Amino acid sequence: MTIYGGFKSSKIQAQRNCCCHLKRLSYTSSTMGKKSRVKTQKSGSGASAVVSPKEMMNLISELLQKCSSAAPSAGKEWEEYIQIRGLVEKIRKKQKGMSVVFEGIREDYFPDLMTWAQENGASCECFTIANFGDEGFGLRATRDIKAEELFLWIPRKMLMTVESAQNSVLGPLYSQDRILQAMGNVTLALHLLCERANPVSLWLPYIRSLPQEYDTPLYYQQDEVQLLLGTQAVQDVLNQYKNTARQYAYFYRLVQTHPAASKLPLKDSFTFDDYRWAVSSVMTRQNQIPTEDGSRVTLALIPLWDMCNHTNGLITTGYNLEDDRCECVALQDYKENEQIYIFYGTRSNAEFVIHNGFFFQDNSHDRVKIKLGVSKSERLYAMKAEVLARAGIPASCVFALHCNEPPISAQLLAFLRVFCMTEEELKDYLLGDHAINKIFTLGNSEFPVSWENEIKLWTFLETRAALLLKTYKTTSEEDRSMLEKPDLSLHSRVAIQLRLAEKQILEKAWASGRAKRLNFQKKLEEGAPLPRYEESDIALLENTNADAKLPIILRKLEEVEEDGEAMQMEEHSHLLNGEKVMYGTEASEEPVQDKTQEKVCKDANSPSDSLGNSKEKGQRDMADQSASRTEEIPKENSE
Repeated sequence: MTIYGGFKSSKIQAQRNCCCHLKRLSYTSSTMGKKSRVKTQKSGSGASAVVSPKEMMNLISELLQKCSSAAPSAGKEWEEYIQIRGLVEKIRKKQKGMSVVFEGIREDYFPDLMTWAQENGASCECFTIANFGDEGFGLRATRDIKAEELFLWIPRKMLMTVESAQNSVLGPLYSQDRILQAMGNVTLALHLLCERANPVSLWLPYIRSLPQEYDTPLYYQQDEVQLLLGTQAVQDVLNQYKNTARQYAYFYRLVQTHPAASKLPLKDSFTFDDYRWAVSSVMTRQNQIPTEDGSRVTLALIPLWDMCNHTNGLITTGYNLEDDRCECVALQDYKENEQIYIFYGTRSNAEFVIHNGFFFQDNSHDRVKIKLGVSKSERLYAMKAEVLARAGIPASCVFALHCNEPPISAQLLAFLRVFCMTEEELKDYLLGDHAINKIFTLGNSEFPVSWENEIKLWTFLETRAALLLKTYKTTSEEDRSMLEKPDLSLHSRVAIQLRLAEKQILEKAWASGRAKRLNFQKKLEEGAPLPRYEESDIALLENTNADAKLPIILRKLEEVEEDGEAMQMEEHSHLLNGEKVMYGTEASEEPVQDKTQEKVCKDANSPSDSLGNSKEKGQRDMADQSASRTEEIPKENSE
């Protein structure tokens, strides 16, 4: 997801008015944010057994065919995952010992990283790299740092970008392969692997400092993934694995057969573990920066800065076009020896787990998806669809239930009000006095359509939350008991934490719906007067020109259209807040989308492809991939 906007601080923006806003790319790995522990492998000594090229190619072809076949029918996704995983494990077994790894442990290379950074013009005076236990490695202040103080900058020449990939040994293949051209994230992953194999690479000090394993679901054992069954995250996790396997099989065959790949260092050794590592490295670190001429954005890996861990707050990183460097200011005051954090963005814990490899316990932006729609077979469908269209809301849409109060956004409130309207109420919002302006009150909790309408919508929410809670195989109490087990693996713990967090959000939504229902029933029984909408109330909204009052003000970043084509919320969130649009540089939270007609690129728009979406076009496909249990569409209006 990409968020456009300048620094939150007007003071900072005035000081560096050419800075472009940077936000940690959605895949914060086990080395960033609440990262998990990292294993460091010893250097491999060669394959454990001789595998003929023909035998390997046959396995690769089988994997590619399996991953490119039609999507399984509902309920068969887990079975498909088991089959794909079985093929991958066969390949991994035959490739044992072939992966390129570095001697020693990761922290051995941190001094070289700091020296290299300093020699290339980065700032290294205010911090050092330190181990923070469960959070993994991060930056520790070596002196007091004031909030909004510029403490870190990284010049462009240190960044690994799609452009540097085009100018590298990967360039000839990039120029001839449409998938690489469409998928900057995959390009970065292969660029990373090629440079890792180059003993004189400019980026070797950086590459050696990266973890050799991550805690993204790509590294989960099968029984650990199984703990996510029934959650909203599981479909994305299964798709992520499938798409990574498909991409690996495609590029393995390409590297072995394409003339433009003949000089790539991957030709003799390109294992699934290598690709999984590169994919996880990129999707946990990629970010958007402007190109040198500032005309568009490109993807980049930003050394040293990507060591910062996540906490709540505001985005404090940007790109300074004048000095051609990434810059980061302090999120808050830091004392000497304290850890320096940055804010990765308003991501749910499902996004953190799937794309970043950690669960953030104090996530005030956590949410679960809920897919709702007006049935086309309903008698009042046309009228409801028209009112919703005037409010800028699709008749079928993916919304979000929030972990805090209120549990629903303005857009979801507006949708539910329209969904529960009677025919007379619909006519009033289509043909009544001030009908056009009244559309803008649909998302405002202060102006109910009627007490009966409020009772209906909160009853609906209460019922839906209760039904969703019943789809889980365990209760919240059982999950809490499981988390108390001392021998629980890290990945199992994260999976159960995510499962429990979903239930807690649904429980809060149920409780809130019940409380609201009772409140409005009381108002109805007491005959309380309905708040009257006044023409002057429109001034409270975003625009003053009646013809320019776009209903987009109702939208929130986490709600997306069913087909993911019209509502790219996060990209517009700063616009909705009235902030200046600048370069968006949040970490890509979507996996790479395979935009090609090749069979390998089926399911291209799935948000669980392994790397991150194609940001060069500045778009985000947010098609809902939630578990089938959230895809029930209301069919009748309970009038």
